[in-house]
Amino acid sequence: MPPVVPAIAPPPGQDGLTQDGLTGLATAAQARDWLDRAGAQGTVQAMLIGLNRFQAVNLAFGHGGGDRVLAEVARRIAHFAAEELAPGEGGDGPPLVARVSGGEFLVASASRLSRERWQVLAQGLGRSIARPLALGGDAVRLLPRIALLRGQALEGGSALLDRLDQALAQLMVGGARRLAWADGRHRARGRSVARLEADLIGALHRQEIAVLYQPQFRVDDGMLAGAEALARWEHPGLGRIGAETLFAVAERADQMAPLSHAIAGAALAGAHAWPAPLRLSLNVTAEDFALPDFAPALLARADAAGFAPDRLTIEITEQTLIADFDACAAALRTLAARGVAVALDDFGTGFSNFRTLKALPLDTLKLDRSLVRDVAHDGRDRAILAAMVAMARALSLSVVAEGVENDAQLAVLAQEGVDLFQGFLRAGPLDGAAMARLASGAP
Repeated sequence: MPPVVPAIAPPPGQDGLTQDGLTGLATAAQARDWLDRAGAQGTVQAMLIGLNRFQAVNLAFGHGGGDRVLAEVARRIAHFAAEELAPGEGGDGPPLVARVSGGEFLVASASRLSRERWQVLAQGLGRSIARPLALGGDAVRLLPRIALLRGQALEGGSALLDRLDQALAQLMVGGARRLAWADGRHRARGRSVARLEADLIGALHRQEIAVLYQPQFRVDDGMLAGAEALARWEHPGLGRIGAETLFAVAERADQMAPLSHAIAGAALAGAHAWPAPLRLSLNVTAEDFALPDFAPALLARADAAGFAPDRLTIEITEQTLIADFDACAAALRTLAARGVAVALDDFGTGFSNFRTLKALPLDTLKLDRSLVRDVAHDGRDRAILAAMVAMARALSLSVVAEGVENDAQLAVLAQEGVDLFQGFLRAGPLDGAAMARLASGAP
């Protein structure tokens, strides 16, 4: 997965600004400051996310359970911002991701994005948050409500947040609506859902869904070990659409299976020419596992592409397994029997379950970037990292670290025995041609 963008780019001389203690995101005060500065320089787009049903979670699972849910929601929002609002898009730096109150989060961008695209992004983010959460052996599903706006000229951060607050308050008590524009002049109709779904069906037919590759490197010697496949859609009207929004559209259009097939097929075809033993990692969704022929079909696609199954890794998350753990486990065993490796992704985000480690044919743990971010200067984070690596070693699992952005982090990973890493320290996502050059050793 792509690296999480910084929650806030602090102004000069204020690098010591504190973060929200629970989520690691920016605070409400930081958000207002960011909005003040960004608004003074140009247009700002913002969305305020509220969590329907969150109070019920607190009542059912206690505040400890509620905190775990908030931490997971924050992680999903940060991942989404990294996926859809990469630093530098539009030329205006990284977006803002903040927790502005108990169960409310803010995403804002100073990039030049159309109103239409901002709404499509909000719809994709809503889908990401609404995916089931594993909590206390139960599957919890929140109902996000999202207020959107484009800031007015020289509008201050407090005024902007007030407008968003008013719109969100109406949404939270207003029935089935999930999105609303805070200015009241634009109803949340979007491009037209039907039109966007038709666009996707056409893009799949024309094979326009692109695959990028996130390289993975060995920690000990820096050599290339393989890459993780990521999906992108260059929409002619909306620009680049990342995986979360892409899958949100596919789900509504009943195109999840065709989309997964297209991504896997393109990724395998692109990786065919890589020299052995470079590996390819594919992310698998709950909808993939719901297909009765998922495992044999994936093996058939690998065979058709001439890509050896023993060079393939399937990445899963615990959220993927919620719908039918036993069926997922059976499919993974079928793949493992042909040499396909299985990686448990996003490990360490607060929902990792020892049943998963025991019951599944796992080969790899992928440590979430939240475990890597502060390991170079936070002793507790380093102790947690060391404990997880020790557990992985005891279970004969390899360890991959995500989101590595500086040499200090990499040095700690090497000292603690992590096997592989990925992140902007060495390379961001590459297109097929660039990945092929990297794989061949060409400059």
